[in-house]
Amino acid sequence: MSVLLLAAGYLKSDPKNPSARVFAIIAVFVVFYLLSGMTGQNIDPSFRIDLSPISLLISLGTSAISGLFMIYCFLVFQEQQQFPVTLAVALGLQVALDFILLLLNLSEQGDLSGGSALLATGLDIMQLVFVGFAMYWTLKGWRADLVDDRRVLRWFIIGVQGALIFSVVFVENFLLVDGSANNANEQAVIVYAIALLTLAMLLVAMRFDLVSLSYVIRKVAELTEEPEPEGSSTFDIESFNEAFREGQLYREAGLTISQLAKKLSIPEYRLRSFIHKQLGFRNFNAMLHEYRIEDASQALSNKDNHSLPVLTIALSVGYQSITPFNNAFRQIKGVTPSEYRKQHLG
Repeated sequence: MSVLLLAAGYLKSDPKNPSARVFAIIAVFVVFYLLSGMTGQNIDPSFRIDLSPISLLISLGTSAISGLFMIYCFLVFQEQQQFPVTLAVALGLQVALDFILLLLNLSEQGDLSGGSALLATGLDIMQLVFVGFAMYWTLKGWRADLVDDRRVLRWFIIGVQGALIFSVVFVENFLLVDGSANNANEQAVIVYAIALLTLAMLLVAMRFDLVSLSYVIRKVAELTEEPEPEGSSTFDIESFNEAFREGQLYREAGLTISQLAKKLSIPEYRLRSFIHKQLGFRNFNAMLHEYRIEDASQALSNKDNHSLPVLTIALSVGYQSITPFNNAFRQIKGVTPSEYRKQHLG
C-alpha cells in the first residue's frame, strides 16, 4: 500500500510527466514482486496465495524493474536529452528474451537446457548493467546541478534505491536457488529492505511536499528572491553578462562552476543561486550550451565564415569535440549546424 500511495502521489502532482508514469509502473511491478513472495512453500497454507494465472506477467514485470529504473533516472536527471537507442533496443531485447525463457521454463517444467541457462545468466547480467547506467546518470552532472535539493535527491537515488535494486537483482539471480520465494530468511531480509526504502522515500517526500517526489523537481525550480549577505559585493545580471558574455568566459573548454566562481571572485554557492534563481537555469552545463550555441549560430550565419569548418567553430566557442556540439545545437535550434548555415547563407 505504501508503494502504491507513493506512486499515486507522484502521478497526482504531475500526471503528464513521463518520469511519474514510469515510476508508477515500477511501483506496480514492485508490488507484483512482493506478492510473488506469498506463493512459496514456506508460507503457511492459510496465508499462501495463488498467482498462477498471472505468473507470467509477474515474472516479466519483475525482470523489467531494472530497465524501468534506468529510464526513470534518465528522465529525471538527463533532462531534454534523447534516450540512447542502443539501450532502448537492449531493454526491449531483454524483456522479449525473458518472455521466451519463461515460456520454455513452463513447457520444460523448470528444467532449462545448458544454452537456455547461459542465456538466462546473460539477461541477469543485463539487468545489473541497467542499474549501473541508472546510477551513472544520477551521478553524472551532479556538480553542474544548480538545484541544491535535487543534488540531495541524486545521492538518495544512488545510495538507497539504486543500491537496493542492484542488491536484490544480484541476490535473486546469483545467490539464491529458486529465488527468494523459496528461501524464507532471505525473503524476509529483502521485504524488510523494501519496506525501509519505501519509508525513506516517504520521509523524503514529506521533507519537500508532504505528498510526492515529483514536486521536489518543480518546487526547487521556482524562482525566488533571497537577500544578499551583508557586506557582500554587488552582483547582478548586468555585471554577470559583462564578465561572462562580453568577456567570453563561456568559451573556455571544460569550464566548471567552481572555476567560474573563482574567475568572478564570488563564492560558489552564491553563483549557483544566482544562475538558478536570476537566470532561470537549473543546470550549469545547460547555461553554457545556451551561450555557446548562440555564439556559434552567429558565426555560422556570417557570410565571412562560409568556408570555415563547423568543427573549427565548435572548438572556438568552447566545445572539445564535434558530437556534443552537434547534439546541443540540434536541441536548441532544432536543426544541425550545417542545416542552420544553409538556411542563413542560402
